[in-house]
Amino acid sequence: MRQCGIRVVSIGGGLGAVQIMRGMQRHTDELTGIIAVTDTGRSTGIVREFAQIPAPGDIRNALATLALEDDSLLTRVMQHRISAPGDPKLDGMAFGNLFIAALTQMSGSFVMAINQISEFLDVRANIYPVTEENTHICAELVDGTIVEQEFNVRRLHKAAIKRIFVQNPEATAYQPAVKALLDADLITIGPGSLFTTIIACLAFKDVSQAIRDSKALKVYVCNTTTQPGQTDDYTLSDHVQQVISYLGIGVLDYVVLNSSHPSEELMDLYAREKVDVLLPTSHEFHKILTMNVRPVLADVADTKSGKRALWQKQDTIRHNPELIANTLIELMGERVAMEAVD
Repeated sequence: MRQCGIRVVSIGGGLGAVQIMRGMQRHTDELTGIIAVTDTGRSTGIVREFAQIPAPGDIRNALATLALEDDSLLTRVMQHRISAPGDPKLDGMAFGNLFIAALTQMSGSFVMAINQISEFLDVRANIYPVTEENTHICAELVDGTIVEQEFNVRRLHKAAIKRIFVQNPEATAYQPAVKALLDADLITIGPGSLFTTIIACLAFKDVSQAIRDSKALKVYVCNTTTQPGQTDDYTLSDHVQQVISYLGIGVLDYVVLNSSHPSEELMDLYAREKVDVLLPTSHEFHKILTMNVRPVLADVADTKSGKRALWQKQDTIRHNPELIANTLIELMGERVAMEAVD
């Protein structure tokens, strides 16, 4: 059933949060994505360097994935990676990143460029950058070392990440994104890279404060696997604890944990790349309960599609848009029922 009045805000990147939005499109017309724009790796980093704009990569992917005609020429061009073997800067460059940079230079506004492409692609959702400012994330590691910029924050073979902070302490979140959080009925956080996507958004103090102040139902959709360089050896409860450390205790209402079990063959493929599949146990379930958040076990992962070969990026087990959306609608239904009783 389509519930047009539900205002849904999804926080994350161009993959995880967008999977949530794809699923929720069947249930509501009021969708907003708040997308991290502090990446510095791959073609995004090159565009940031010469154009001096926030990271366009996850924004590009969100727009292309949510386009009304997802196989149109423009959509495919947005995602096309240029082949230029003789030019290391251009080789593998996502054309959509250049398109966003060009429109930003022409209009003088990163947000206006996003809005123009959204109109071109007929995207039926608001896609907001977490900030308009060209800033970076930094990390303090457990050994006291400070590393700057996203590429270094997720670098392999370093000490574990202790905390994330925004390089420019004066940087503020994009205010329409803050307002969307305050007005929301449902806020979803994740899935996505824990530190460089999810916490990269929560590290903006006005974002985390707006989540605390919002009367929305707040749901953290936990990752299905660990991620080398960020969450090596992490458990499900470790993921939840990190999110809570930026929001505070008692802010999250639910955490959705995938309960579907991938094949042993698929798990072995990931294990070869030092990626652990996260499966809930009774111990983890009860540990999360002690954090004053309710864990929900649900079959929400796409365990059938197999492992993808991504360009300079680590693959993970994706969430199935329809399954995760159905779970979120059920949680909203429970809340409505509880409020009716009260």
